[in-house]
Amino acid sequence: MIEPILVFGIPVDFILFALTLLGVALFHHKTLQVALTGLAAIIVYKLVFTGFKYGAGFGGLGHHMAHEWVTLANLFLLLMGFALLSRHFEESRIPDEMPALLPDDWKGGVVLLVLVFVLSSFLDNIAAALIGGTVARHVFRGKVHIGFLAAIVAASNAGGSGSVVGDTTTTMMWIAGVSPLAVVEAYIAAIVAMLVFAVPASIQQQRYAPIQKDPSKGLKIDGARVAIVAAILLAALATNVTANVKFPALLDAVPVLGIAVWTVILLTAPWRAPDWKVMPETFKGTIFLLALVTAASLMPVEKLPAASWPTALGLGFVSAVFDNIPLTALALKQGGYDWGYLAYAVGFGGSMIWFGSSAGVALSNMYPEAKSVGRWIAQGWPVALAYVVGFFVMLAVLGWHPDPRV
Repeated sequence: MIEPILVFGIPVDFILFALTLLGVALFHHKTLQVALTGLAAIIVYKLVFTGFKYGAGFGGLGHHMAHEWVTLANLFLLLMGFALLSRHFEESRIPDEMPALLPDDWKGGVVLLVLVFVLSSFLDNIAAALIGGTVARHVFRGKVHIGFLAAIVAASNAGGSGSVVGDTTTTMMWIAGVSPLAVVEAYIAAIVAMLVFAVPASIQQQRYAPIQKDPSKGLKIDGARVAIVAAILLAALATNVTANVKFPALLDAVPVLGIAVWTVILLTAPWRAPDWKVMPETFKGTIFLLALVTAASLMPVEKLPAASWPTALGLGFVSAVFDNIPLTALALKQGGYDWGYLAYAVGFGGSMIWFGSSAGVALSNMYPEAKSVGRWIAQGWPVALAYVVGFFVMLAVLGWHPDPRV
């Protein structure tokens, strides 16, 4: 690859990516068009001027996509599949029963966020966020504050940050040889962060639209749909654990998680038909995320600053706009991190902007009004505050103890 062209010391690749992100922020009703235009501009620039990481021209592009396709395919299959899962869950009528189980004031919102956190510790964070969003739509009668949507995403990302089966980035650390006990330390920061953002977000929501006090009368739970939801989630969990323990090389060759989810969806379709009507809108949101992830993977990031706690803290903010999977891969290659801090930073950091994590994009497909960077930051301010507070509490409790082995 030729050295990148610099403008005021900044590679043109990064300038194009920054303009793409700025366009997404300013034109939130045209996010897909902006993301695709930005990706096309970056590809054309690299084809003409600098080449790609694996070579020049279309051959270099082909080799790059061959390296990235499993990640992109997994994201595509999971986002599309979990959208159908959320509709199965909604039509099971369980969300209609939730008002009977949740406290009928702001504490009901807190309990819902805790449930999302716990679910995400062993399930995919996309599924946990969508289940939380589905319940919220019912208990708040369809009026969900954007600050509370940000909190749902934050709860799902926080819950997965300390578990090697709860997030793609922590699973990558596990595969690379990081001990699950080193990753679980992230829960010190994640639980503190939950305490910081859950209460103000829930009070915001209660003022905006109070929780429904009583469930609807005459409800009948659809047991078949409950069983389908459980089967999809168990298939994803079992596949994740089995592939990582027994067949780790398979994860780089085949999108096994996405295939497992879709296998169950299709096998159970004759029992209860999925709501295929959600697919067109979900498809647009999914392609948007894939365009940003692909653009991020094309950036000339070959190394990170020296491993330290300020670097780990900064990576959390970078993760809000930059795909955390390549960031994690670079950190593992570099070594010298305290992996609990890195797991928290790259896992939770993406919650600060709606497109900063796949969970945020999935929930924004369900709530299109959330696709505004300005409103997400302004109304979801407790999330950014919680990230910083959680990080420094962890630093005060544990100190920084890097592991040079990985």
